[in-house]
Amino acid sequence: MRCMTSSDKPGNAAEAPADTTGTAGATGVAAQDWTTAAADPQYRAAVVDLLGALAYGELAAFERLAEDAKLAPTLADKAELAKMASAEFHHFERLRDRLAEIGEEPTAAMEPFVSAYDGFHKQTAPSDWLEGLVKAYVGDSIASDFYREVAARLDSDTRELVLAVLDDTGHAGFAVEKVRAAIDADPRVGGRLALWARRLMGEALSQSQRVVADRDALSTMLVGGVADGFDLAEVGRMFSRITEAHTKRMAALGLAA
Repeated sequence: MRCMTSSDKPGNAAEAPADTTGTAGATGVAAQDWTTAAADPQYRAAVVDLLGALAYGELAAFERLAEDAKLAPTLADKAELAKMASAEFHHFERLRDRLAEIGEEPTAAMEPFVSAYDGFHKQTAPSDWLEGLVKAYVGDSIASDFYREVAARLDSDTRELVLAVLDDTGHAGFAVEKVRAAIDADPRVGGRLALWARRLMGEALSQSQRVVADRDALSTMLVGGVADGFDLAEVGRMFSRITEAHTKRMAALGLAA
């Protein structure tokens, strides 16, 4: 996942979590720009980690979509995935360029997250076209929900970039249409894909928690030591919101959560 990767805003397909990215009445770091906020070295380290994680996630998403295109049943489907892969790579380039702009070496910023991302993708390799679509929709959406929650606590410049690279690349509507059509054609497919989606949910949340726990700056940001962060109770509520959004997306796919 971009996991942790692209945001899914499928119109009427599913509701996203409650908007936590509004800036009305923002205080602390959320009301500052990057130059001001980055004077705190711990905050700067957290943002570098965040951008590094996102950048490698986008690069991994590009590679995964290119691989999934090989499973596409039609040329039209193959072309659609190629377009999505191109969008993911463009997001990667924006994050890479931002890291360089603030004086960080992009490869070094991404390196700490390679193992976690690659491990997730290895554990959740789809066996067919439909599993690949569900993974792109469900797995990436969980990641995007997580990053959107974090974005609300970031400085204005970093928040704008993070939200921009979470824009939907077309996964949502495409995945919902194809998966629902497959279930209509053969209802037995629904049970298998529901189990697969539940596995993705568990792996994605475990990976998110491992990444945060392994990076001191990120974990400090989340529990309130940096920025207008979460306290531990808020972290629990955050994951509850992510789980609720997952349930709604499963319903959009026609699957039981």
